[in-house]
Amino acid sequence: MVQLIFSECLFIFRIYVLWNKNRILLAAMLFTSFTFLVASLSIVFITTVPARYSTSAIPGITECYLSSTSFQLFIPFLLFALSGLGLMILTLIRAIQSWRMNSGQLYVILVNHNIFYYACSLLFSVINIFTLMLLQYSYHSTLHNFQFVMLAILATRMHLHLWEMNQHGHGDALVRTPMSDLSSMIFMA
Repeated sequence: MVQLIFSECLFIFRIYVLWNKNRILLAAMLFTSFTFLVASLSIVFITTVPARYSTSAIPGITECYLSSTSFQLFIPFLLFALSGLGLMILTLIRAIQSWRMNSGQLYVILVNHNIFYYACSLLFSVINIFTLMLLQYSYHSTLHNFQFVMLAILATRMHLHLWEMNQHGHGDALVRTPMSDLSSMIFMA
């Protein structure tokens, strides 16, 4: 969850820069994101604390799994999808408005990264909503974790690409970091 909050903040600041540092837009985006975050955390804590857990019937397994889910657990993913859709629309509007003026490579990279990140975010959120509504909780839990890990990888990869562009822009030799070097990183959920 912390990974998601930081990556969302980074992409909100990217949109802020794309909109020529419009403070009203920044305040609106931060307020909306904070409201969605508080609402999502409240719903998750309210619905999972009183939920019944049952232990596994397999001997030697000490884990517990949620035996029944609450209908309200899809709301955080719905809010996340709406937030991603809104930020993607803001990016598209700004890209359309200033496409002819800002045809630089950095501008194109920022717009493409934002659109791709929010499209993946929207897709994963919709898939999580459907799995939560139609499948058992264990499937949803797996996809939920997959969404956060994939979005963290996307954000890291995109920032690595910007760093490489910065290195290339200063006349230094372009340093390529293959994704295989990043595979040895340990992701903490």
